[in-house]
Amino acid sequence: MLRFAPSPTGDMHIGNLRAAIFNFLMAKKLHQKFIIRIEDTDLERNIDNKDKDILDLLKAFRLSYDDLIYQSDNFPLHRELAHKLIKEGKAFYCYCSKEFLESKREEARIQKKAFRYKDEWAELEKGDRQTSNIIRLHANKAVRFKDEIKGEISFSAGEIDSFVIMRNDVPTYNFACSIDDKEMSYIIRGEDHISNTPKQILIKEALGFGANVKYAHLPIILNDENKKMSKRDAASSVKWLISQGLEPQAIANYLIIMGNSSVERACGELFDYNSVIDAFDVANISSNPAHFDYKKMLQINRDLLRKKPIESFYYLLDSINLNGAKEADFKDLITLYLGESNSVAELKTHLENTFNSIESKREMCEFKDEFDKILGILKTDSKNFESYEDFKNHLSTSLNLKGKNLFKPLRILLSGQPHGIEIDKLYNALKDKMQLIINHHK
Repeated sequence: MLRFAPSPTGDMHIGNLRAAIFNFLMAKKLHQKFIIRIEDTDLERNIDNKDKDILDLLKAFRLSYDDLIYQSDNFPLHRELAHKLIKEGKAFYCYCSKEFLESKREEARIQKKAFRYKDEWAELEKGDRQTSNIIRLHANKAVRFKDEIKGEISFSAGEIDSFVIMRNDVPTYNFACSIDDKEMSYIIRGEDHISNTPKQILIKEALGFGANVKYAHLPIILNDENKKMSKRDAASSVKWLISQGLEPQAIANYLIIMGNSSVERACGELFDYNSVIDAFDVANISSNPAHFDYKKMLQINRDLLRKKPIESFYYLLDSINLNGAKEADFKDLITLYLGESNSVAELKTHLENTFNSIESKREMCEFKDEFDKILGILKTDSKNFESYEDFKNHLSTSLNLKGKNLFKPLRILLSGQPHGIEIDKLYNALKDKMQLIINHHK
């Protein structure tokens, strides 16, 4: 069994999504169940309805799962097992005050040593109390495990002191996670969890859980400045990527091949989940940090869009007054703009600009007199021309215009944009609908 275990404390970022996709693919590859576990144990940081946002995104990315679990539902089991460990002498109550521990941390800082908790401190401030709000697990034991991506990883006994597993009757992340991962055969997550893994292994050992589990910690993702991607990077947000018009499949495909050249060699860049399962193995992912390339993601998105039927984009014209014309009448225009668009959002902007009001187009044009002259002749002379060259020569001769005085206002009149596609291609896509374009008003 494999799992994706997000916390409802913020928006999903591409690192989360990458882990979700990899767990999903490996579950399919290994013919095992894939579950979603909402890790809502951080009661102070949980955000209302953020779990719904997460589930909606998983649905958008077609990451189906076999079961949905909320970690807080397991609180009674977590408490029961914590007290079981106390009875067995594997865990203990800690009566240390915050002030005492802070003084010990300060001592370590002055001595330039790493702070390590000592078990003999546990009852120094006990007094007549019989229990404490803090429960710690006896640790101080070396841990070694194999990471499927990074190889052998080890922690010495001195690096792991007795750590907190329950605080105010609420399990810590590591304790809850260890218990709820009992049935997991493969744990795939970000490398920021490497320091949690030895603690979780010790908890599982104390509880008598099986040790037959594989670990894979995904390398960090770097931005253009070779720094770890963070919330400051807009492209780190899955919601932001979708808001830019990127297709979920394009986002997923890029994350799958990022740092995994073997999949790209075997499947290319355009594939669905089913066709990539045989080639995908999380163990083949590079152990080096992955460099996020937004332009590459856009290119995949563009190639994916071009494989779709043009009819699938007709809905982008729904908000535009076509004055009785049919969406299919603009098939050539959509095809033309699709070749220039990296995303649906860009395609929609091109279409909306084309059908922008004459007043708005004139406002953005620096050659307003020439704009008015061209508009005037197009309104009075509805002649159809066999070619763009005939059309251009007719305007040039009739108005005595040439160069930028002709082409700049003409481009804006036809497309609502000062730059872009060649005017001859625009004309050929619009020549039968010229009157609709030039008579679009506010």
